[in-house]
Formats: sequence, C-alpha cells, structure tokens
Amino acid sequence: MFNNKGGVGKTTLTCNLASFIATEFNKRVLIVDCDPQCNSTQLIMGIEESAEFYTRSNNKISTIKDVLQPIEDGDSDINTDLTFLKSSENRFGVDLLPGHPYLAIIEDRLGAAWSQLRAGDRPGYRQTNWNNHLCRFLENKYDLVMYDLGPSLGSINRSVLIGCQHFLTPLGSDVFSIIGVKNIATWLSKWLKDYINLWNLLEPEEKTILRDRFNIIDTPSVYKGFIGYTVQLYITKSYGKERRVTKAYESIIGNVGVEINTYLRNFYPQHLEAHPEHAKLGDIQHLYSLVPLAQKNAVPIHGLTSTDGLVGSQYSAVKEFYNTIHPIAENLLRNLNMLGVDAK
Repeated sequence: MFNNKGGVGKTTLTCNLASFIATEFNKRVLIVDCDPQCNSTQLIMGIEESAEFYTRSNNKISTIKDVLQPIEDGDSDINTDLTFLKSSENRFGVDLLPGHPYLAIIEDRLGAAWSQLRAGDRPGYRQTNWNNHLCRFLENKYDLVMYDLGPSLGSINRSVLIGCQHFLTPLGSDVFSIIGVKNIATWLSKWLKDYINLWNLLEPEEKTILRDRFNIIDTPSVYKGFIGYTVQLYITKSYGKERRVTKAYESIIGNVGVEINTYLRNFYPQHLEAHPEHAKLGDIQHLYSLVPLAQKNAVPIHGLTSTDGLVGSQYSAVKEFYNTIHPIAENLLRNLNMLGVDAK
C-alpha cells in the first residue's frame, strides 16, 4: 500500500482491507508495518498495548527492526527467526509484523546499500534485496502479505517495493493526490531504470553468483506491478436516499482515472493493459466518527458492535462501510487472480 501523499487513509485501508480479506474470504494474511510511525501496529494492537509493547525490553513478538538488525550491524543477511502477533491475538484476524521507529535510522544504512549497488558491489545488492529475501521466507506461510508504507520516496520504500510483486495506491479526492501520482511515477521509473541498467552492466559470472547463491532479482516485479487504486471521498451530501460527493470534489475525482492511466500506465501488468477499467478498485466514503471509535477499540470498522460504543446512525454507517469494502476486496482479488496469483 503506497502513496507519497499523506492523509489518504492508507493505514486505515491497509488494516481494514486485510482484515476483511482474512475474515470474509478466509485467507491467511500478514501485515508488515514498514512505516516508522507504526500506525498499523497501533491500530491493530491498540494504543495502550502498543505503547506498552515499545517500552518493554523482553518482547516475544518480533518487529521489522529485528528483521533488519543484521543489515544495520553490517551484515548482508536478514533475520528470519521471527515471531509474529497472531491473528488469534487481535480483532483484525490477521498476523502482524509490527513496525519500529528505529526503521527511520536504518534508512541511512539502506541508502548506503543503494550507493553500493550502484557501484556494482555485492553487499549492496544483497542488502537492497532484503525484502525479496523476506518474501521468499513468507511465501508458503500466507495467502497475502500486505505492507503499509510511510508517505516518502526514500530508501525504505524503495527497498520494500523491490521485494513486492504489486503495489496498490490509495488516493484522496484532492489535487495533491494527483501530484502524488506524478511523483510516484517519476520516482519509480528512475530507480527501476537504474536498477535494471546497472544489473545489465554486471559481468555474467557476477550475475550468476547473485542470482543463484543469493536469489537476487534482475527485474523487480513492481516494474509491472500496479494492481489498482482507491479514492477516498471526503464530503458527501444526501439527495433523497442517495449520497453524492459535493461538487467541489467532482472534477478532481473525475480526473483521477485519467491521471492514473497517464502516469502509471507503464506499470500496468498485462491484465490491466487489456482492462484498464479494472484499475479502479472502488471509492471509500467519509467515515466520520467510525475511525476514532475503531482506533479506540482496536477493531476493524466492519467489526464494530454496540460493545465498542456503536450507537444510532453509526450502525448504518458500519453497514455502508461493509458494502464499500466488500467490492474493493473482490476487485483486488480479481486482479490478483487474473495475474495468476492464487488468491481465490
């Protein structure tokens, strides 16, 4: 889940979509929190529990810091001796690899690794491909692994995306989201081109060593990995029984599909090239008081009940959210299935 524009409901969508797919479609889902702000971790664990988690010195649950600690220490391998927060231990029904604020410090090491890669050094390739190695470790354990990324165009997100097969972009109904799409396209194009060109400059023997001994990829899957987008509708008004977006946002929303097709078309996989209309996964209405209530109780929005403090019109709002997130989940799984990913 990636957008360099903040405030588009990225974490809310990541956690709720993952929860919905896990509980309603009976999938094994893992969320990996790669945002140094650790918002997904706080949402799933709860504010109080997550605060205690980061102040305890004897945690049994691993974090993204544990994965990358060997690289921070100067090694080229990652740590895969990991213990996740289990789906049975939270109300979202997903496993979680919590984030860690120290990831902001490790970003310097990942930036240095990219410089080493550009110089053709083997450790740079291995460290930059850390998430490729993590994904190989996870591939038979889960049906779907979802990463929550911070709103940046830096070394962390680049190294995460190198190991991912696909990326999904949540958008807001504002002009800055459109600018964000342009930024994403420019940034992705630049470093993907660099990565592929630099690989092609390596000696054949070095390519063989990197590929066969260290499972280094020559072309990241995200090169053709765009899997879709959502649009968060900020403000609606009632017209009879129908809720519509206010006119202030209509023109912006109307242009989103055009902008996506213009700037991210180069990243469309074969299925979306043939069916570009499938790129839009759905719209998400303004959630008003449901988000803070869900955050307070560490529960997905579709799982809110009276026990959590749900009252009055909030019941219909939860039902509306269910009817919103369901087709988004279906459309995402459809796109994945069309690409040969076993997510039926």
